[in-house]
Amino acid sequence: MKAEIKEKMQEMLDAAVADKELAGGSMLIRQGGEEICYLESGMADKEKGEAIRRDHIYRLYSMSKPVTGAAAMILFEQGKLDLAEPVSSYLPAFSGQMVEENGRLVPAEREVTVKDLLGMTSGLVYNGNPGPAGEYATEVFNQVDERLLTAQAMTTVEIAEALGRGPLKFHPGTSWLYGTSADVLGAVIEAASGMTFGAFLEKNLFGPLGMKDTGFFVPEEKKGRLAAAYRLDENGELVRYEENHLGIINAMDRQPAFESGGAGLVSTIDDYARFAQMLLNEGKLDGRRILQPATVRFMTAGQLDQVQRAAFVRNFSNMPGFSYGNLMRVMKDPGQSVTLNHVGEYGWDGWLGCYFANDPAAGMTMLFMMQKTDSGLTSVVRRMRNLFISGTEE
Repeated sequence: MKAEIKEKMQEMLDAAVADKELAGGSMLIRQGGEEICYLESGMADKEKGEAIRRDHIYRLYSMSKPVTGAAAMILFEQGKLDLAEPVSSYLPAFSGQMVEENGRLVPAEREVTVKDLLGMTSGLVYNGNPGPAGEYATEVFNQVDERLLTAQAMTTVEIAEALGRGPLKFHPGTSWLYGTSADVLGAVIEAASGMTFGAFLEKNLFGPLGMKDTGFFVPEEKKGRLAAAYRLDENGELVRYEENHLGIINAMDRQPAFESGGAGLVSTIDDYARFAQMLLNEGKLDGRRILQPATVRFMTAGQLDQVQRAAFVRNFSNMPGFSYGNLMRVMKDPGQSVTLNHVGEYGWDGWLGCYFANDPAAGMTMLFMMQKTDSGLTSVVRRMRNLFISGTEE
């Protein structure tokens, strides 16, 4: 990597911190199986005066989803998870569902399948969405929040089955909408494997990949490494964010009853790089095979039809050119994109700004870690990746 490109990227990251786009963050780029760039800037904890370090632990939020997708693919390979099977085969509450249609509720034309969960074509929505489905999801998550820090906290399966008893936004398979599909998939994985979701991940992914700092909470001995989260206040100042969100305990200080497949994991930049490299290697890392090459190619191919993809782009206007599948965006048309891409690039990002992209054509992984609410795919990441790609390709 050219020294001047790395220097410009560092300047860009420093400027984003100075402009309060984030309190602090780090970027890691690997290519050809080797690290070629690591950058960091800003504070992990402004109040304590603690600068970002490489070993800081971050709340992944939706960057948990690709991990959940990989877990499903493990069971898919083992013949324990049938993607065509109705979700009700694993979670009985998903039978006999109703769907919003022209202001009333009608019976679903077909049941939600496991493949619908992986593609977000289920009709399940997040809380806050308008209409009966969104209102019902809001009621469920209000109950989750009320019980979250009590001895009666709702479990992964309890939440999934509660969501299954509510209405869907559209008939399964007829459209696309970002919602609670990955959380339900975590419960399906529990039912199919006979293990808790967290135990399954530890046995089949985190342990074998050496992801020692990844899980659903931060143990006491590692608490000092958890980066603080921030939000912008009405004066444009970054202030500490300590609220719980989507059933995730912000403090990450205990084993949660709800192991959220959509948003619950914490990790470090180096831990997640091991997961990303395994996928880039078509399922293998350090001599250990996690998935077969054909499964990884299937997982990263994108699965939306034309109607579903149009709905995806309507919902994520900053991701033109991408399709979606197995809980990740997948680049189909680089000419439509707002960033420099190759066909086949895949990944996802999170509510607090953590970002992941694998580019098989370039043999490259790009990771960015930060903790600021309502971030997702940020401008600074788009600008830094464009600078890197334009400055390093011949």
